[in-house]
Amino acid sequence: MTSAINSERQPAARIRDPQELARIARFLRRDVIELVAPTGQGYIQQGLGAADLFTVLYFAEMRLDPSDPDWPDRDRFLLSTAHNTAIFYATLAARGLVDPTAVNDYCKDGSPFEVNASERVGTPIEATLGSLGQGLSVGIGMALSARRHGSPSRVYVVLGDGELQEGQLWEAALLAGSLKLSNLCLIIDDNRMQVEGHIDKVVSVAPIAAKLSAFGWAAEEIDGHDIPALLAALDRARERDRPTCLVAATLAGKGVPSLEGVLAHNLKMPPEVAAEALAALADAEEAK
Repeated sequence: MTSAINSERQPAARIRDPQELARIARFLRRDVIELVAPTGQGYIQQGLGAADLFTVLYFAEMRLDPSDPDWPDRDRFLLSTAHNTAIFYATLAARGLVDPTAVNDYCKDGSPFEVNASERVGTPIEATLGSLGQGLSVGIGMALSARRHGSPSRVYVVLGDGELQEGQLWEAALLAGSLKLSNLCLIIDDNRMQVEGHIDKVVSVAPIAAKLSAFGWAAEEIDGHDIPALLAALDRARERDRPTCLVAATLAGKGVPSLEGVLAHNLKMPPEVAAEALAALADAEEAK
């Protein structure tokens, strides 16, 4: 990765300007391509689609201190879809939470920056979540612990819509609603894609928000690329007396016209495709 990750992209304070957040998201999309390009295959579509979610969470919402990653009262983030690491690592590096030069070893033998995020990376990876459907359960434990200790920490869990086919997820959702864990926020990356293709051709999980509402959550549907709407929804979440779920509709491959809407769970990316994608992202940046 190159100029997208530098000291100017590591703010001490949270950013609330939607235009600046959109700019960061565009750079993070470029970083996704640059991270995956050397291997020629990876979770590109998910990373491009989730870039706005990660930008808003890490640069606008969560209480973090890059100078002290172990700060006890930091907010916690759990990526239940633990293979979606290109956008995760790019975001951590841009936020100053991991060494940007180390991230360049993504997927190389011996590197802690593996395809599935693990605690080998250090504190920014709060838990190893390689098995899908487990992130919410871990998040509940963290949220309950924070509440019992009187900590202001909030817990954010990003879950893939395909993970909703796991039974453990619904047991966890029932518990969180029953416990009224107001310091827990679940963001579902609703990109309609899983390894077998379109989610509705495997096992439909709709209506998601209605089901979680019935379990005691404050659940709402939202455009996962509408940064002002995401900011407002997260503000509302902090004022509630129960857990919040944002069902965020995202577009796989967002930002690269030739990849948008392509349901490729693990995309093969020859050098010419990577070059085309980077050119498209550069054009989009110049147009702003």
